[in-house]
Amino acid sequence: MAVSLDIADLRARRERPASTMAPAALPAEAVNLAATKTDGLGCHSGKDAMRAAAEAAGMSETLAQLRQDYPQGPHDQPQSMCPAFGSLRVGLRMRRTATILSGSACCVYGLTFTSHFYGAKRSVGYVPFNSETLVTGKLFEDIREAVFETARPADYDAVVVINLCVPTASGVPLRLLPKEIDGVRIIGIDVPGFGVPTHAEAKDVLAGAMLKFARSEAEQGPVQAPRLGRSERPSVTLLGEMFPADPVVIGGLLEPLGLSAGPVVPTREWRELYAALDCAAVAAIHPFYTASIREFELAGRPIVGSAPVGHDGTADWLDRIGEACAVPRAIVEAAKNRLLPMIQGALAAAPIKGRITLSGYEGSELLVGRLLVESGADLRYVGTACPRTPYSEADRDWLESRGVMVRFRASLEDDLSAMREFRPDLAIGTTPVVQAAKERAIPALYFTNLISARPLMGVAGAGSLAKVINTALGNRHRFDAMRDFFDGVGEGHAAGIWEEVPKVRQNVASATRGKPSHNPIGEMA
Repeated sequence: MAVSLDIADLRARRERPASTMAPAALPAEAVNLAATKTDGLGCHSGKDAMRAAAEAAGMSETLAQLRQDYPQGPHDQPQSMCPAFGSLRVGLRMRRTATILSGSACCVYGLTFTSHFYGAKRSVGYVPFNSETLVTGKLFEDIREAVFETARPADYDAVVVINLCVPTASGVPLRLLPKEIDGVRIIGIDVPGFGVPTHAEAKDVLAGAMLKFARSEAEQGPVQAPRLGRSERPSVTLLGEMFPADPVVIGGLLEPLGLSAGPVVPTREWRELYAALDCAAVAAIHPFYTASIREFELAGRPIVGSAPVGHDGTADWLDRIGEACAVPRAIVEAAKNRLLPMIQGALAAAPIKGRITLSGYEGSELLVGRLLVESGADLRYVGTACPRTPYSEADRDWLESRGVMVRFRASLEDDLSAMREFRPDLAIGTTPVVQAAKERAIPALYFTNLISARPLMGVAGAGSLAKVINTALGNRHRFDAMRDFFDGVGEGHAAGIWEEVPKVRQNVASATRGKPSHNPIGEMA
């Protein structure tokens, strides 16, 4: 809905009893009639309808920026969890930061359930709405009131407000919220499933918005120092969530260069944003943080792609970090001579033998692929739901030069097709990939919980994957035994043991349904 809101009038209305508030008179063309239906703009209505409604509601600039930052090709959108989970996760992991969601109740329930499943230990704010409050502009007033009630400087440094699909499609204008209330920053972002392809990139939506706010504060005058003080050595900011031990390992790799590991973005508290901006260079460990990279470039910081994984990855990364931070070449070579033999030894001591396909939606898939290849694995395919960017080119080139098929914006169909084509000894992937592999008696591992939740960098990463990978590879005989045991039981409609196997009846209930006319959003659609 495109509604012209007078902020002064909103403030005045906030002081009046609700009973005296009549809906504002709006021009007929300003109301999105589809939004007046309770289910008119739910996720099931399809991305095209949602996107068209958002464009009509004055969100063209926001959607254009999202398209530029997070291009969707070659596929429309990979199957993944609700993208907004990424932004929610970032806010919930930060100290003194409150998060308020604005969206359909079912979406908010799913997001908060998932966040607490992943260990969140704080409440999530929610501003409910109905078709009337959405159309009249009252939803924005309710959000504004919730922000004022939440923004307590004794408790919070920042309040994050996240518009989900329906409020974004209806043009709820978070940009009109105050930027600050009693010293508490107000960060309003739109994270619609029809504009942000994956939850990994939604992390960048909030991280980039916070960096932009922090950069403007730093340009205006002195800001808070890091909790533990500033490092005496130039620092390298690490961009992208990673295993907790990896920043420590990276710090050890930087020490011989006279550098230190700076904060990890997304950060754990607001003041770390200033320290992140105050760096000698930025290491884009996850190369798809486009909004964050833009803020670092505006701050004049050089960006270095890839990461110190394996022997070759560490050597190349140290070279490029040295160039970005003007470290003398002799010092870089001395550091490589000291560190690389240890990494090579760790790789040799933990070999991986077997054919593997790899896929996921966390953003570290290419890094894991490099490590598997250097460990000796016969890696045939790497699929990632994240987009191709200039900072992923080194990893793509390295993998493809060794015969590995790399697919950006990979869909579930891509991953399953690769598994069928290459017939791996082990499939690493998302939940449906793992399920499909095990149905075919192929050992499989869930990428998010069993692979990405391990150290990848330096010496620690060199041997970290071998045990879990080799254990899974060694379990093939168990699948063969189970398949032999259950042979003849049947599958699908014929599951069970029958004297006469049932036949499929093509009635109304069981007839094959055609593809819906729209493109639903999300993994479960």
